[in-house]
Amino acid sequence: MANLKPFKGIRYNPEKVGDIANVISQPYDRVRHGLQDKYYALSDYNVTRMIKGKEFENDHVDENVYTRARAFLSRWLAEGVLRYEDKPALYVYHQEFTLNGEEVVRKAMISALELARFEEGIVLPHEKTHDGPKMDRLNLTRKTEAYYGNIFILYPDAENEIDAILDAAIQRAPDVDVRELFEKDVRQKMWVVTDEDVLAAVQAEMAPKTGLIIADGHHRYETAIAYRDEMRKKYPDAPANAGFNSLLVALVSMSNPGLTILPTHRLIFDYKNMSAEEVLAKAAEYFKIEKVDDRAALEAKMNSVIGKMGCFGLVSNNAVHYLELKSASVMAELAPSRDESWQTLDASILHKLLLEHVMEISEETIDAKEGVEYLREPDLGYERVAAEGTAFLFIVNATRMEQITACTAVDEKMPQKSTDFYPKVVTGLAILDVGANERI
Repeated sequence: MANLKPFKGIRYNPEKVGDIANVISQPYDRVRHGLQDKYYALSDYNVTRMIKGKEFENDHVDENVYTRARAFLSRWLAEGVLRYEDKPALYVYHQEFTLNGEEVVRKAMISALELARFEEGIVLPHEKTHDGPKMDRLNLTRKTEAYYGNIFILYPDAENEIDAILDAAIQRAPDVDVRELFEKDVRQKMWVVTDEDVLAAVQAEMAPKTGLIIADGHHRYETAIAYRDEMRKKYPDAPANAGFNSLLVALVSMSNPGLTILPTHRLIFDYKNMSAEEVLAKAAEYFKIEKVDDRAALEAKMNSVIGKMGCFGLVSNNAVHYLELKSASVMAELAPSRDESWQTLDASILHKLLLEHVMEISEETIDAKEGVEYLREPDLGYERVAAEGTAFLFIVNATRMEQITACTAVDEKMPQKSTDFYPKVVTGLAILDVGANERI
């Protein structure tokens, strides 16, 4: 069963920090490209100091990003900058934005969720993970005994019954209403719901559900399992409601009309195996190839084939081409052990056929992100390709929700960066205590 657990969240005190917009951030793995400095400059209390703190040359075992994160958390709690909720709560969380000229609202609820291994079938992954990020997050959790960012999880609810329950409970102004620095076009609203009848109704609706899908946060989910197992060994007599048996999640219905998936484009750089002409000549065995005039023409072409399998843009130093797969049979030959749901993903076709087979880039190189960069916005890719003859930009269309559910149903892990759910769930709205003495 999906054991939803209202909790006493640790939240920022606006009387101490002022505008909440100055202390929240993007998820830790997006705090890069100078964004860390911008968050630091916003406020001395910005959550980035805990989730993605600055590293220094003289760091050592007793003084490092993890010990500083713990010190910030302890000090801010002592000073009242952070404070615990008085009662267990669910946090109703709406993100409002404009997409293609239309106003969109993605509805979520922030809660604690009892951890379950993937083989139990309650929570399922859709992408494979790598060890580096997991160890970093595990070290942070060990030191601070808290979860700051939400694992973004999708749950089945064909009639959106849980959203209806929560909508009725928030007929008032939100407790938080801000715009975050990086995705400033997104309005972030949050309501604290402590009514016991509402909490019980939501828990009852969630309890029988299985097949919840991790949309974002695979590394952190696996880290939470590892941390839970460590704590269970350390505290074998701890009760089932010990904080470390749960993790912090933002739950969104798979039927929510605001659920938005963006494409993730691939920039290949410092590539010297073959020229653009050679790549196209080899790709022509598998793809219909059409030269188009420019970026605008390519994007119009890609928009016209949304939902069609195996369609890509290929931008090289002096040309723009549109590629369309001739037959999916080649994927069965290249990946015979994979399910058809995986074989027909654009991300699989791009990685297995175009990058590995045509361009002869090894799977290990792709996994290590050597010479590969993943881009939500392709602008930087276009600029780099224009400046470098050894760079190639692949333009893709977004993965669809039904493709994700099809892959997870047969336990197929999609290639990394197959999905980009927009917008990101911000960090710092509520923190979950998972210390040895915490009970949820």
